[in-house]
Parts: sequence; C-alpha cells; structure tokens
Amino acid sequence: MKNSKFAAFTLIAVLTAVPLSSYADNGLYLGASVGSATLTETFDGVGIDADSTAYRLTLGMQLNDFLGVEGGYQSFGRFTDSVIIGNQVFNTRLQADGFTLGVTGSIPLSRNVSLFGRAGAFFWDGDARLDNFTRSRPEDTNSYLGGGATVAFSESLELVGDWTRYQLENTESDVISLGFIFRF
Repeated sequence: MKNSKFAAFTLIAVLTAVPLSSYADNGLYLGASVGSATLTETFDGVGIDADSTAYRLTLGMQLNDFLGVEGGYQSFGRFTDSVIIGNQVFNTRLQADGFTLGVTGSIPLSRNVSLFGRAGAFFWDGDARLDNFTRSRPEDTNSYLGGGATVAFSESLELVGDWTRYQLENTESDVISLGFIFRF
C-alpha cells in the first residue's frame, strides 16, 4: 500500500509540474531494450560477482521537448556464481525484477540526437538461492538513476543506448543496454 501511494504521488507531482498544453506536441512512446547487468556485492547474505542478460520494457509520455514521465518493467535475468565457504563450493543464483516509475529529462543536441537522464522509484522483488535452496525472497522499493542517448531514424523510431544504476536493498546493479523507442 505504501508503494502504491508513493507511485501515485510521484505521477501526480510530475503531471502537475508541466502545463497541459505541452501534451499535444509530443505524446506516448513504447520502448524495449536488452543489455548486460552486473552485480558485485553481497545480496541478502549471499556474495556474488556475476553478469547476466537484462531486459527492459517502458511506456512513457513525453510531456515536452525536455521532460517526460515513464513506467516500465526491468528484469535483471539470473546472476549465478560459485562461492567457497570453508572447504565446500556452493552455487548461488540471484534473480530480481520489478516495475519502475520515474521522470526523464532530455537535451536535444540536433534534430536526430538527444541526451537524456532518468530517475525514479523501482518496486522490485527477488529470489536468492544457495545450491537450489531458497535462502530469501527480498522485496523493496528503491531508487534508480541513469542516462543515455537516442538517435532518431524517423519521427516514430529511435535507437536508444543507456546506463542505469538500480538500488537493490544495500546492493547496486548497473545495467548497460541498447534498444528501440517507438513514438506514437
């Protein structure tokens, strides 16, 4: 309940900060990207140093040339590693995914190229396993922060490359991805 109140408050604050007349010039967009997520931390008591294939889906509203709001789904894939405890080797597997809600800020460099930044809340849950036994199932709401660039091929299709850092409890995961945005 606390998470949904925070999400609603964030969305209302962003939408009221921009004049309604700016909606007409821009509009909705869908995005999809795939990339690499890294994790080099202790996650809920399980140490891991691994990479995985991550993907993200987004739905956003570009409010004007400089400001937008977006929500999405982020999956980090599976982080797997082996750890030595005493004389025994244990296999670890961590998974996390969740939903994002945040704002984007853009700086057009030319007609086809823009830089952007993004920040918001990440509503996630995970699964930490040690030798296929569930050790914990953490869930939390944390922040994310990132940036990147877009290159427009047409009025409706853009290539996007970005880096985003997600907070997962006391751990951070960096995701570098490449994808497309389709504007309506």
